[in-house]
Amino acid sequence: MLLNFDRLGWWKYMLLAITLLTAAFLLLPILFIAALSFGSSQWLIFPPPGWTFQWYGELFADPRWLESALTSFKIAVIVTVLSVLLGLVTSFGLVRGSFIFRDALKALFLTPMILPVVVLAVALYAFFLRIGLGGTLTGFVVSHLVLALPFSILSISSALEGFDKSIEDAAVLCGASPLEAKIRVTLPAISHGLFSAAIFSFLTSWDEVVVAIFMSSPTLQTLPVKVWATLRQDLTPVVAAASTLLILLTIILMALVAVVRKVLKQ
Repeated sequence: MLLNFDRLGWWKYMLLAITLLTAAFLLLPILFIAALSFGSSQWLIFPPPGWTFQWYGELFADPRWLESALTSFKIAVIVTVLSVLLGLVTSFGLVRGSFIFRDALKALFLTPMILPVVVLAVALYAFFLRIGLGGTLTGFVVSHLVLALPFSILSISSALEGFDKSIEDAAVLCGASPLEAKIRVTLPAISHGLFSAAIFSFLTSWDEVVVAIFMSSPTLQTLPVKVWATLRQDLTPVVAAASTLLILLTIILMALVAVVRKVLKQ
């Protein structure tokens, strides 16, 4: 009989201790940033001498921060839509296709996940300067799409591989066209993969800073780039407030992914 957690004896306490230490190591910096965003000092001092909402007020009152957040949101939404659509078409070809070099092509699509981001950023920057896309919204979208597409392909391909194609074939035998069967049968069945692809694509674009630094211009900056630029110029707690909101949105979306995936699988 396989051992379960209750049968591990004193080892389970060691596993719990390691788990708690790992969680603390990962979460404490986030908690520090959140605490600093409410500190009354105009500098990033921990522990804060007092508590205030002043820095959030300054954050939402500054049009430069709001413009950067709107730019990030606009780019992330466009990237999400394109990533899911392209990832869906690509996944169908990779999962159901039987052409030569299919595995090599799949590995090529996943290359942006393996390459160092700074290497990819320099390459995109040099290429976009030549074709006139540097510092443009289109350049941002394309560069972020390169990073987000592998997550879509992985999520959708995994869902598609777990789907029984005979159900789609049965719908075709009952009179549906192949396209109609995919839309009305296959897509609802792999909706959890589509949803995961959308969330991860959005977060990839929303949180991206390295590529965004190379793509940005004085008139076009995303929120992470604005945070980075402000850190280099002034260690104001407004940066901590912006970082806390970025982290909060990421946590909310990840929790939403877990809840929706659990609901869809029931």
